[in-house]
Amino acid sequence: MRSLGRPGRILLLTAALAICAVLILLSVTGISRPVEGVVATPLHGLAGVLNRLSLSIAAVFDDLNNLGQLRARIGDLEEQLARRQVESIQLREAASDYQRLISLLNYTTALENQDFLTADVIAVEQTGVARAIIINRGTRDGVARGMPVTTELGLVGRVIDVSANAAQVQLINDENSAVSSRLQATRAHGSIIGQASGVLRLTMVDLDEEIRQGDLVITSGLGGNFPPDILVGQVTSVRQFEFELFQEAEVRSLIDFETLEVVLVITSFEPIDLSLFEQTGGS
Repeated sequence: MRSLGRPGRILLLTAALAICAVLILLSVTGISRPVEGVVATPLHGLAGVLNRLSLSIAAVFDDLNNLGQLRARIGDLEEQLARRQVESIQLREAASDYQRLISLLNYTTALENQDFLTADVIAVEQTGVARAIIINRGTRDGVARGMPVTTELGLVGRVIDVSANAAQVQLINDENSAVSSRLQATRAHGSIIGQASGVLRLTMVDLDEEIRQGDLVITSGLGGNFPPDILVGQVTSVRQFEFELFQEAEVRSLIDFETLEVVLVITSFEPIDLSLFEQTGGS
């Protein structure tokens, strides 16, 4: 395409200036006003659309900014909630420990002439017929084999093995456990035997003795393995068979052995070995 020379460019510029002058003159005199209205109408509409579009884009950016702030705020709130939950759990545990210690203190205060040692349960062994717990007290703390272990709810068992800083306690619901007992109401004697099912059974009760559902069973002190008058449990049912020499009853301990956390070792009690007297009596 052939380019314009200098005279041509001057002529084109002069024509453009003339057209602009004519348009300005028409606008000033009002002659072009109808045409301007027709042309301005779609331009106004386009301007409105562009304005709304710009406002929408600005709103989107504002929303994105607010969303980021909202997410940061939610993160802060979640972190605060997690801290409060941890604090709440710690407070509940502290309150629970406090109540347990208060109950143990009231229990030990009510018993005179007995020395107690508080111990934490650090392991539970309930495999097969063997049922035992491990406590965090041992010979360094004065714990010895045969010492009874209790809570404010009654008899737990006795120490059967001990190391320098731990001890194994045979529970009374162990199948190899036997506790000389008696009914608190009638003073009838019997023996509490652990069962494979984990329940307790009161055996060797004379047929002429009355056993009632709800009766409390306590240690008798016979045999020298446990001090007397420690709560063992409560009678839940009575069984009496024809031609049997003794009657039996099932007994429920008030202790949940699976959730034991704190126990008391009676350190002032020394078991009595009666085997020497049995040998002397038989000689």
